[in-house]
Amino acid sequence: MEGGDEGVEMVVDSKDLQQQSKAFDKLTDRVEDRQLDSTRVQEAMASIAASAEADWNAQRLREKELAAVKINAADVDIIANELELDKKVAERTLREHKGDAVAAIRHLLH
Repeated sequence: MEGGDEGVEMVVDSKDLQQQSKAFDKLTDRVEDRQLDSTRVQEAMASIAASAEADWNAQRLREKELAAVKINAADVDIIANELELDKKVAERTLREHKGDAVAAIRHLLH
């Protein structure tokens, strides 16, 4: 009879082991999912950082290009005074239109 009892205990132990194994698998699956999520977050943040840097570099290049545009100071004064704008806005708009006062004024009035 004792031999039969041991067989029953082995089956119970086997079921316990299966349950423990399933619980452990669920736990490791959650850890793996979190690691995957963490990796995705890191990749997304790296992509955002690279994009922000590219935007910053493009903006710097644009500012250099605008600074190189030759403009007439009298045009800046006329645009600022007649349209009641800050001189910086008038200058920036004039530079964006390559020094063409008429195009800058049309843009500002549109």
